[in-house]
This record gives sequence, structure tokens and C-alpha cells, in this order.
Amino acid sequence: MCAEHVQPPATDESLPIRLNLDDSDSPSDVVDALFLGRFAKGHQPYARSRSVERVKSGLTLLPPGARILRSARDDDRSATLAEGDGFTLLISRWNRGADVTVTAVSDELAEKVLRQSADGAEDDPEPQPDNVSMGFWYYSPRRGPHRTSRQISAGTWEEIRPNYTAPVAEAMDRLMKVAPDEIAGRLLLLHGPPGTGKTSALRTLARSWRDWCQVDCVLDPERLFNDVGYLMDIAIGEDDSTGKGRWRLLLLEDCDELIRGEAKHTAGQALSRLLNLTDGLLGQGRNVLVGVTTNEDLERMHPAVVRPGRCLARIEVGPLTRTEAVNWLGREAGGREDAIGREGASLAELYALRRGTRPASVPAQDAGVDAGMYL
Repeated sequence: MCAEHVQPPATDESLPIRLNLDDSDSPSDVVDALFLGRFAKGHQPYARSRSVERVKSGLTLLPPGARILRSARDDDRSATLAEGDGFTLLISRWNRGADVTVTAVSDELAEKVLRQSADGAEDDPEPQPDNVSMGFWYYSPRRGPHRTSRQISAGTWEEIRPNYTAPVAEAMDRLMKVAPDEIAGRLLLLHGPPGTGKTSALRTLARSWRDWCQVDCVLDPERLFNDVGYLMDIAIGEDDSTGKGRWRLLLLEDCDELIRGEAKHTAGQALSRLLNLTDGLLGQGRNVLVGVTTNEDLERMHPAVVRPGRCLARIEVGPLTRTEAVNWLGREAGGREDAIGREGASLAELYALRRGTRPASVPAQDAGVDAGMYL
């Protein structure tokens, strides 16, 4: 279609503008252009706008006294042009969201109309389910590298925050709020004694990041870094069907032998391949983070793992102090707080006390059973 000049009829003289259209323009584009007429001419020189992420069901966003001039709907968007005494209003809507823009003869009128249109229009956020989707990678003798997914339970950070001593909770506060454009370093390292809540924190992290990050747990990390084909399959990952360029967090639990100081001698090329996945050629162009849990002390870790710039976060997850542990038990202590030593207690020990089991009575070989859920 050839370009042509479209002049509004006399009855629409209130919208004085001339448009150049071609076959790439939609009715919504026309509505957008018409809206600018009075602002461009200077008849309504004040403009104000607001975005509403989730509009309450049934709301038109039209203020009192507004008269619709144009309305257009495309596949994924609608546009409504309306006017009132001294103002013009454009409402652009998509799915549940909307942009509201007002031009008016005065700044006060523009603000007033915008409030009438958008105040109270934001709907409550949808309740987030308690479960989060997590992938599990393992090497199958029959199928080779294989990924399966399942829903796992994960509490909110607010719910489990009291399970951690104050310095750990503060570090986790920052980690839970990380956004993709804030990522500096591709390695996430949680280290500390068993039973202090490292796995529980990672489950909650998967919930906090689920809008932008897919979390996958590698069940056989010792094989992963000794099998180049397996490593390549995981590094490349599965196609992101959402088209949103989501990040992936690969979780490797209990990798003491992989990152301790003598790892170069005991694990061969495994450590080098891990580091190459985080910031080497293997990780280039892939939005991949690697999360590692270990019981090793920081002093025993290989210096290449903890060098500055490599870690997104490096958090030592330790027991709660005695005061924190007593407060954790609260009214349920029932005199059991005397079982907490001066050095405090781990999360696994506190859960044992809550169940009525004194931590000292748990055999050493069974400690991992109680600690497993909170490792």
C-alpha cells in the first residue's frame, strides 16, 4: 500500500495531526500517533504516565467523564484513546499489564487524571507455589547423560532465615536478591560443617531465582569432570523453550575432593574443567553458574577456587550461636536449652532437640541421616 496522508475529519479537529502510513502500520500505531497531537501542538503541554504490572480484573482504567475516541486491538495488545475536559488519555494494555499516559492543559490536571485512572488498579501478586522445578542430571549406562525434572518443596527465605546465624543470614539476604545483570563471578560456594543448612538454602535460592534461573543438580559430579562428553552435554544444556535466555545454576554437592588444596594431584583435570566452566572458554557464551557445597574449611580449599572475582558468593555456613539457638527453640525448648553448649548448635542438632532427642545421644554414624535434610 502506498503511503498517503490522512487528515482527521472536522469532527475530530480536537486531534489535529497528519500521519504518514504504510502497510507495516497497525491500528494501534495510528492510535499511538493520534494521542501525540495535542501534546505536539502545545494545546496540552503536560504529560504524565504510569505502568501497572497487573491490572485488577474488570477495570477499564478510564477516569470519570472520559469519552472513547479510538479503540484498537492487536494479537497481544490493545490501545484506547479517550478524552475529557482538558485532557487526553492513552491506555495501552497487554496480557494483565498496562501503560497509562495523560496529556493535559495543566500539570495538576494531568496528575489528577492519572491518579483517577491508575490508583488502586494494581492487583495483588499471584500466590507463588511452595514447590519449584529442579532438574537432575546423571549418567545412564543405557542412555548416556540424562536429565530429569521434578517438583521439590522449598520455603521462602523469610520462613527459613532464622535457621542461620546472623552473618550468614545477611550474606544470604544479598544472594537471594541477585538479578541477572548483577552477576559478577560464576561460582557460588557454600562451605561449612554438615547439618548447618546448606542444601536447604539452595532449595530456597532456586525458589527466589526461579523467574530467571533454572536450577539443575548433578547427581554424579565425580564423573562429570572426568567425562568430557558428559561435561559438554551439561555445559551446552537443553534449549530454553521460554525464549527468555534464562540462566542455569548447576549444583554440585559434597565436592570436597574436587576443590581442596591438593585437588590438582588427586582429581587430575577435574578442577581445571570446573574452573573452565565458570570463567574459561567452556563457559563463554553460556549463562551458567556453578554452585558447590563442601564441608571443607576455607583454608584447605585450592587457592584457584577462592581467588577474587571467581565467586559470585562465598559463604561459610556455620552453627547458630547459643543465644540464637535458644531463641530458635523458643517456647518449645521445655528445658532442653541446657543441651546447647557455649559454642551453639547446628540446625540438625536443633531439629533433634525439637523432636526430643539430645544431640549427644545420636550415634556418629547416624548423624548424616538427621543432617541430610539440612546439609
